Amino acid sequence: MTGLHLRHWPGDADRPALALHCMMGSGSSWGPIAAELSGRIDLRGFDMPGHGRSDDWQPDADGPDYHTAVTRLAAAMIDRPLDLIGHSFGATVALRIAVAAPEAVRSLTLIEPVLFAACPDPAQDALDAQMAALLDQGRDAEATAAFLSVWGAVPPRIGAAMLRQIRLVAGTGDALRHDSARILRDGGLEQVDAPVLLIQGADSPPVIRGIADALASRLPDVGRAVVPGAGHMAPLTHPQQVAGLIAVNLDRA
Repeated sequence: MTGLHLRHWPGDADRPALALHCMMGSGSSWGPIAAELSGRIDLRGFDMPGHGRSDDWQPDADGPDYHTAVTRLAAAMIDRPLDLIGHSFGATVALRIAVAAPEAVRSLTLIEPVLFAACPDPAQDALDAQMAALLDQGRDAEATAAFLSVWGAVPPRIGAAMLRQIRLVAGTGDALRHDSARILRDGGLEQVDAPVLLIQGADSPPVIRGIADALASRLPDVGRAVVPGAGHMAPLTHPQQVAGLIAVNLDRA
């Protein structure tokens, strides 16, 4: 696609890194974390289609789904082994890349990956059903508020960008709930030989721990960390702590 907004926080040229943000966020969320890492890595990122300063997502009936499109954009930015970091939806993209091309990943940090297929959850199923019903009725603001009440913070005013993005969120079910990308296929996670760190907020929805448990049981070299006082948006609310944990994983690679 055209109109993809790229971001770069310069650092050690011998330590390239790529960071992938959450849905309804933007690449700017990595700025405070990059500052905390003080140039230790040469960090790049981008605003996913329909987010930040990038163009809106234009789905094509003959084209890839959103998860696949973002994965291809990210993979195209990798030309040598790097440190790969992802949050929420971005973490599922990072994991997909690591499973498909483990040789491209030096270290993998996954913050609150929302790969619900790894741990089916009745509460998430109920939220998805509620959102679908509201969107079918054209009640996009209410669907956005319902989503953010669980996975973020409901702002005083839900703007036009969020109303567009909530339909992107609703369209990720095949990838996140049904694993259409086959991230969980037999033998896939087991071939990720880079050091992996799974980070979660202490106050996150319970399904996050279940997902992390499922992934950790299959990854060969994995660490776990919990950020006290943080929820799902830990990279934004607790950048110093998250950056410190990322640095720990960098030391392992």
